Amino acid sequence: MSTLTTTWHHIRRSPFQSLTAFGVMLICFLAISFFTIISSGLSSVLKYFETKPEITIFLKDGLDNNSINNIQKELSNYSNIKEIKYISKDKALELYKQQNKNNPLLTEMVTASILPASFEVQVSDPKVLEQIYENYSSKTSIVDEVIYQKDIIKSLLDWTNVMKKTGIAIASVIGVISFFTVFIIIGMKITNRKEEIKVSRLLGASTFYVKKPFLLEGIIYGGVGSFLGTILSFIVAFILRSKINLFFQPVEFITNNPMFYVTVFFTEIFVGIFLGFLASWIGAKRYIKF
Repeated sequence: MSTLTTTWHHIRRSPFQSLTAFGVMLICFLAISFFTIISSGLSSVLKYFETKPEITIFLKDGLDNNSINNIQKELSNYSNIKEIKYISKDKALELYKQQNKNNPLLTEMVTASILPASFEVQVSDPKVLEQIYENYSSKTSIVDEVIYQKDIIKSLLDWTNVMKKTGIAIASVIGVISFFTVFIIIGMKITNRKEEIKVSRLLGASTFYVKKPFLLEGIIYGGVGSFLGTILSFIVAFILRSKINLFFQPVEFITNNPMFYVTVFFTEIFVGIFLGFLASWIGAKRYIKF
């Protein structure tokens, strides 16, 4: 009887234990894949803001045209200015309604009078933003608020770090659970077949020979579980991609790059196989001592 046939009999003869091992591995790599995709999306959002240096200066209500023109002239004197865009109250209302056109409840009670006028300033050198921020954040008589790209980037960076740490923590916990699940299941199966193993050893079979089916079983648990978990996460990502990317536009939050998915797929398959092999190898070494 070949090693593969023996392994298949081991899996088939204890279906509940085998399904448990497959299920835990699937959940483990489903979680890892989701956090990998989310982390990639947050990195794309962060990169988008880093490559589009911009600052928004919200003005106090009641400023006359002369004051607004003076602010625009002063802004134009800064170096590396790419664009200065004045957003009037009416324009702000127009943009607000356009952004929330699918939700009329958000637009019914909003009028131009409650929205602030603002300047949107784009620069080619992010260092200039710091100068503008320091200058206008202190002019509280004409400026209501200054939203600086640095604040957005810092918030995104904090969120990205939190998501990465959370993902690593959850994946690590589930990975450890998966490892011990396979380890315990392999140990139980070795214990149940202790007499068969002893007979094989008395007939001259080597230690490695009797371990091989259990090692292969662990590899199958890891390989199949990681395969199913990764594929399932990709299917969910593709189903939700249009809606999520529409929400984050113009950033492509869920990438369409095939190389990203190929890399994630083969990396997780390799990790799954290694995790299953390691758990079964330690289990076999722990329980087969004859």
